Amino acid sequence: MSLLTLDNVSHAYGKHAVVRELSLVLADGEIGCLLGASGCGKTTVLRLIAGFETPTQGSIRLHEVTVGAPDQQVPPEQRHIGMVFQDYALFPHLSVADNIGFGLKNGKSALAGRRSAGTPPTPGRRVDELLAIVGLSGQGSKYPHELSGGQQQRVALARALAPAPHLLLLDEPFSNLDVELRERLSLEVRDILKQTGTAAILVTHDQHEAFAVADQVGIMHAGRIEQWDTPYNLYHRPATRHVADFVGQGVFLQGQVIDRNTVTIELGALNSNLPLECTSSCLACGKGCALDILLRPDDVVHDDASPTLAEVVAKTFRGAEFLYTLRLDSGVQVLSLVPSHHNHAIGEKIGIRLDVDHVVAFRQVA
Repeated sequence: MSLLTLDNVSHAYGKHAVVRELSLVLADGEIGCLLGASGCGKTTVLRLIAGFETPTQGSIRLHEVTVGAPDQQVPPEQRHIGMVFQDYALFPHLSVADNIGFGLKNGKSALAGRRSAGTPPTPGRRVDELLAIVGLSGQGSKYPHELSGGQQQRVALARALAPAPHLLLLDEPFSNLDVELRERLSLEVRDILKQTGTAAILVTHDQHEAFAVADQVGIMHAGRIEQWDTPYNLYHRPATRHVADFVGQGVFLQGQVIDRNTVTIELGALNSNLPLECTSSCLACGKGCALDILLRPDDVVHDDASPTLAEVVAKTFRGAEFLYTLRLDSGVQVLSLVPSHHNHAIGEKIGIRLDVDHVVAFRQVA
């Protein structure tokens, strides 16, 4: 049975539609993410799930019980949902322990329900337990200003987890942290959520963060989810051109269908079962049909022995590898990830070959 179900949910502010016919399903203990650019509606979806907004269409269900619909709205405090905010929202006059314990004042019934076997822990024991889970044992007497940004975020997470919510909502929780700390803390948060068995929905515009934390990611665009899938499938099997452009890096090369399993591009023939890898708009595309073929940087391999040469027109050093921008004979440019000991100069020609596992094709845009 699913934990959270959004069924054809829409929401508007006046005449401005923000969320349009959006559906998703999240299983118990699963971590989902809404990923998209600013203004795509992802934070509004979070507010709808929390109960701060009422859907103008569709329904929101928790454990198959409707909590949000145009004519049925359960108050936020009765949904057993926790929230972690972008700015932490800690009380500066309360100690770390008191900040965490504050989350227990209105959450005792939920905590008791989640711990049906045996007696629920006292608030003090629960706070100590959470301090240990988030790696802050012995820090309970400190105040928020005495902690680093990463430690404050852990306190905010512990406070949200204190009443053992059915679902945790995280709204851009790492955006105020530096890049290195953000990457490390995102992995720690995933571990904590999995350790506690807490289902969660994360909102972010950072795909690296989304892929590091979530089991399922929804790519949002103009108020809709264009694809709700695993990070692997979003990268290798994007369902729409927007998803292909938004996730990762890549370029489109013109291609032509040879037969059901083969398409040819400037760099050679690609073999795949096109109906399985192609979007629905390409299913009826027969021999001679023109397609746009997505090539990721890892699809183009540097090979000194290859007779196919491409000119280096730009390069970005990434430590273990270079991201090369390469110009083909036709003038078309492709991207290639190359180990950093292959340090080639701008203007140099290098050998390349294709290593494509998934042929991702779209109808050419007129």
